[in-house]
Amino acid sequence: MTTINLFDHNEIIRGRYGKVAALRAAGIEPYPRRYEVTHTSAQAIAEFEEFEKKGEAAHGGAASEPQSDAPRPVEVSLAGRVMTIRRMGKAAFFHLLDGAGKIQVYVRPDQTDEAGYRLFREFLDMGDIVGVRGTVFRTKTGEVTLLARRLMLLTKSVRPLPEKWHGLRDIETRYRQRYADLIMNEHVRRTFLLRSRMISAIRRFLDSAGYIEVETPMLQPVRGGATARPFITHHNALDMDLYLRIAPELYHKRLVVGGFEKVYEINRNFRNEGISTQHNPEFTMLELYTAYWDYRNTMDLTERLLESVCLEVLGTTTVPYQGAVLNFARPWRRAKILELIEEKIGSRLSWSDPPDVVARALNVPPEHAAGKSTARLIMDAFEQRVEDLLVGPIIVYDFPAEVSPLAKRSADEPLVAERFEVFAAGFEIANAYSELNDPEEQYRRFEEQVALQRAGDEEAQDMDEDYVRALEYGMPPASGLGIGIDRLAMLLTDSPSIRDVILFPTLRPEVKAEKTAADDSEEGGSGEE
Repeated sequence: MTTINLFDHNEIIRGRYGKVAALRAAGIEPYPRRYEVTHTSAQAIAEFEEFEKKGEAAHGGAASEPQSDAPRPVEVSLAGRVMTIRRMGKAAFFHLLDGAGKIQVYVRPDQTDEAGYRLFREFLDMGDIVGVRGTVFRTKTGEVTLLARRLMLLTKSVRPLPEKWHGLRDIETRYRQRYADLIMNEHVRRTFLLRSRMISAIRRFLDSAGYIEVETPMLQPVRGGATARPFITHHNALDMDLYLRIAPELYHKRLVVGGFEKVYEINRNFRNEGISTQHNPEFTMLELYTAYWDYRNTMDLTERLLESVCLEVLGTTTVPYQGAVLNFARPWRRAKILELIEEKIGSRLSWSDPPDVVARALNVPPEHAAGKSTARLIMDAFEQRVEDLLVGPIIVYDFPAEVSPLAKRSADEPLVAERFEVFAAGFEIANAYSELNDPEEQYRRFEEQVALQRAGDEEAQDMDEDYVRALEYGMPPASGLGIGIDRLAMLLTDSPSIRDVILFPTLRPEVKAEKTAADDSEEGGSGEE
């Protein structure tokens, strides 16, 4: 039987492995199979407080125990992780952390079962997972506390919890060891609980609006649906290359062709791009499509959806973010790209202006402007000099058709696509447009993308002849919307980095010499208070 090489560990961890052996020698299983839980910590506290309100519980008694003649609430059975042990002679307190929060636990020899008390005195460490059965009371200091009648070990922790997660040097360790981050940092747990509620609120809104949730392939034979560099893999049995999904767009629109008039998917996408505070190679998007709409209908939907989510999750439409204040109450400001460039940069431009005129107006050096079209020069200026200034939320619309290969052109301005993006706190959180449903024009747009690929553009899309064939059957007028779930979660949790809202973000390989969270904990001593 293979065993862990304890010499790879420090003295504290070796000592805890020694406790595992001692527990087994004493006939105590350090990793039992199950435990019956009747309450969460939050439920136990709430039930006791309701009991107090009804006058069925009494205050008083010693600071560390309930009065013997006081009526007691019902017995509860909790399970969770041992935190912050505080020993006071033979008696002791510790905090028990479960998925709903924390509750103080009181252990003393004349109240706790003999085996449980021995377990606590001889074997228990911070980080261990225990089951506690007992009654709830309030101490004289006012803290709702569980008096342990029975105490049982459920999991022996052999690696000590980190005592602190401070400073920039610990940021990557927190992301890499998210399990420890969640144990030690309540605000991190709140962040991911809020993210979960946010996604549930989005689903409720769309389900109630008549949308159907669908699932589409994550392994795709043709890269498309967005302009991005893909991840490539190979299927051995079929001997063919496949692409991890850049976006589900073309599959959703096939469903619209098939008669599904309102569809959505909360999906994982993959883009082989750099990592930053706003980018992770694997990310989550909401994508939806509505038949018989154009992009202005989708503007209205986006406002209603995000206003509703803020109200349901936060109870307000006012969202503080990194020193700014965003208000998601409708209506939002709507502005054209050229209007914002004139407002923020001072250059009045037209999509039909020659590239050299645009370059001079934007003060772009000739070496940076060489070979770039009017659309590309204007979009560069917008992305580099305007986006960061958009506190929002604001709907920015009328993007150039040249950079929108799947969007319908404007009837009034053929150089412009009926496309909009939503910006808040200086970054994009949503992208939408009126869908191009002319198969002949779509084929030409794909040909333009293929030409860009041949010229070296690794982000250009492939020719998707099956999608063109679907359009030939006829797709009704439609509009689609994509919302970045991770970026929206950043805003609603006031998180500065996308890594703060992704449980397990993509990271560089771990350097073996890197100091671990457990090493940090050992500098602080026993970890008891």
